[in-house]
Amino acid sequence: MGGNGKHRWIISFSRASSLSLRSKKGPREPPKEFICPISGSMMSDPVIVSSGQTYERVSVQVCKDLGFCPPLETGPPLDFTAVIPNLALKSAISSWCESTGAVHPPPPDYMSVEKLVRRKIPYDGEASSGTIRVSERELLKCVAENYPPVIRTQAVSELAQRVGDRFCSGSSSEESVIVAETPLSLKKRPCCYSSSSSSSEFFDFETLNPTQTLSPNAEPNPEEEELVLKLRSRDVFEQEKAVSSLRNISKTRPASRAALCTSRLLSALKPLLVSRYISVQVDATASVVNLSLEATNKTKIVRAGTVPYLIDVLKGGFSESQGHAAGALFSLALEDENKMAIGALGALQPLLHALRSESQQTRQDSALALYHLTLMNINRVKLVMLNAIPTLLEMVRSGNLASRVLLILCNLAACAEGRTMMLDSHGIEILIELLREGEGKGLESTIENCISALFTLSQGNFRFRSLLKEANGVEVLKDVRKQGSQRAKDKAKRMLEMMSEREDRLRGRSLEWDLFLESGELRQSQ
Repeated sequence: MGGNGKHRWIISFSRASSLSLRSKKGPREPPKEFICPISGSMMSDPVIVSSGQTYERVSVQVCKDLGFCPPLETGPPLDFTAVIPNLALKSAISSWCESTGAVHPPPPDYMSVEKLVRRKIPYDGEASSGTIRVSERELLKCVAENYPPVIRTQAVSELAQRVGDRFCSGSSSEESVIVAETPLSLKKRPCCYSSSSSSSEFFDFETLNPTQTLSPNAEPNPEEEELVLKLRSRDVFEQEKAVSSLRNISKTRPASRAALCTSRLLSALKPLLVSRYISVQVDATASVVNLSLEATNKTKIVRAGTVPYLIDVLKGGFSESQGHAAGALFSLALEDENKMAIGALGALQPLLHALRSESQQTRQDSALALYHLTLMNINRVKLVMLNAIPTLLEMVRSGNLASRVLLILCNLAACAEGRTMMLDSHGIEILIELLREGEGKGLESTIENCISALFTLSQGNFRFRSLLKEANGVEVLKDVRKQGSQRAKDKAKRMLEMMSEREDRLRGRSLEWDLFLESGELRQSQ
């Protein structure tokens, strides 16, 4: 007893000594990356803004409320359109505080940050030079919030058509994105199609050269300067010419996509995505799709704050523009760095709603966008919380985009929330019925995706066995094991073996219990 107490005394003494030594040395200065450039203090809740910089959340809110955008020495202008939590930096700050003994930074006071920001804003004395006063900025912000730009829906005479596996409009344009049909491409990225002649060219995002972007010190592109000037014109006819020219250049000259995709051009193009003029809106959204075909442009387009505008078009734009917006979101979602941002900016629900669009192109591209977004678990959980699974299962039951929707369900079944909701929504019964209907009809991809969804549901789920038996699915799996494709056969075989092993274990436990009762050990133990 005494020895243990002595041991504890030695440990506590050594800890006290280390703390006293640390206090003599003084607190360490936090790394520069931990300091908010606006408040000047260590960040408590760091967030990433649309243009890519990281600030304290309260600082961003103050700047948005005051309509102030801090100037930067280099790089693109700041964009506070949306914020995403920087969890990695927040964890690093917490770890640094624990290792150095520093106090965890509390959230800054709104009023104190507001005073700091107001000192950086030009006041009435500078109003004569054309600078807007603080009060005027706040007034303009309130007007923008209460009276957002209205997007009028209007019928389009020529709807997009789908030819084979290539999506194109009635004028044989190639702005929309297509994929090589694969049953369950969880690892294989689809290809992006573009052509400047009658011959087709397929570009694989994983094999594109990432060094095709322009360096920051490159000389201005005269073509880009001319386009930006016309895009920012107040004359609608000039805007129409500019977006039409940009759409044509980015379609017929793939080598120019990286050079044209600059922060200045994207900043000038964004407002035209929600234009009330159909020709301007359609050409602007098609231009975004064409620019996104270049792999190095995908992250730049998202960081430029283009996604909220594409979402607005998807919600209430012209019919042809909605198809291009869905294609652009699909193309941008192919980049892993964009998946979380697109989901956080609110694209999941509009894409889910677009699955019921009258345009087949919009439906197909929306399904592919959701498939790639749900490869990230945070987007899976969000889609489940939006009550998407009953809607998707109903689409599978009705045969609407069954093969593509099954890919989304496979991803949702990979998270615990998705598995629970699929089982509660009679998912196994619907999938087994789909397998019965697909037998002998040559729907190989649909059957494979259906088997893959069932296989994902079976992993670590005790309810799967009983629900599969209730749906009379064992015989269906046996038929697939005999007549399906090789991939479907393998997964059906593994599910049947898994069920057989569980039955053997249950039968063994039952036999042990019977022997235990017969031996009389239960009576003796009582």
